Amino acid sequence: MYYSVTITAMNLSPNILASLYMMLSMLGFVVNDLLVKTLGGSLPTAQVMWIRGCFLSAYILLIIWQRGLLPRWREAVTVKMSIRGLCEGGATLTFLTALMQLPFANISAILQALPLAVTVGAALFLKEPVGWRRWLAILVGLIGVLIIIRPGMGEFQFASVLVLVSVVFAAGRDLVTRRLPERVPSLLVSGFSAIFIACLGMAITLTTGDWKPMSAGHIVTLACAAFFLFFGYQFIVLSMRTGEIAYVVPYRYTALLWAILFGYLVFDEIPDAYTLIGSAIVVSMGLFTLYRELIVARREKSI
Repeated sequence: MYYSVTITAMNLSPNILASLYMMLSMLGFVVNDLLVKTLGGSLPTAQVMWIRGCFLSAYILLIIWQRGLLPRWREAVTVKMSIRGLCEGGATLTFLTALMQLPFANISAILQALPLAVTVGAALFLKEPVGWRRWLAILVGLIGVLIIIRPGMGEFQFASVLVLVSVVFAAGRDLVTRRLPERVPSLLVSGFSAIFIACLGMAITLTTGDWKPMSAGHIVTLACAAFFLFFGYQFIVLSMRTGEIAYVVPYRYTALLWAILFGYLVFDEIPDAYTLIGSAIVVSMGLFTLYRELIVARREKSI
């Protein structure tokens, strides 16, 4: 079992506890991004993937070993897992590249389109039924994304396109994850992905020769970033296993609030009106899409 958090001072319901876990998970992911961004592009993206991936792999493999899952490692070495790893690697590479060029809150705001992208992918590739209301929500959400990135305006940056590409890769990762056998432990999935990304970063670095000497500060920063990434993984699993999905998933959007807060405190960034309006639209449409999915699921169960 994953490390659990026991709260004895308060008698919290499973859903309330799960929502706290989800917010902690989003905090972990955002702090990871924050730490990488503080490097200021002093290290190549592939090198960051390699070194951070090594630390993350070590953290996850330690837990896998403690849980006695190492003998089952072959379950994670499959074609689907490799495809998932490629999608994860593509998402990481494009995201980290954009992270050094865009305001922190803008990146997080665009990432909130991921649930909408997953819905589109499920309809196109998994043939899952999507009604006109959800298609309309996806269209409105896309308008929200366009408001954030503002193509054709002076504030437009090409790095915004990289974030959108990262969202596409991440959606592919999530769709492949849906097709993985339930018997495969989530720790093995995370471990395989971490090792895959580290190897991908190493391969790119060795191929391009783009390596820069690292200071102790670089190493400590990447080790801490990997820890908070691991922290996020653990708490998101705890969240999904503790509470009801319908109650828990909306709290994923707290990542945007964390990003706005840290962007202001660390980088003195204040989101402009376009970013705030676009973010509100994207988040609203994501929540509406989740609501419609729950309605459809309940109807199917009642038949």
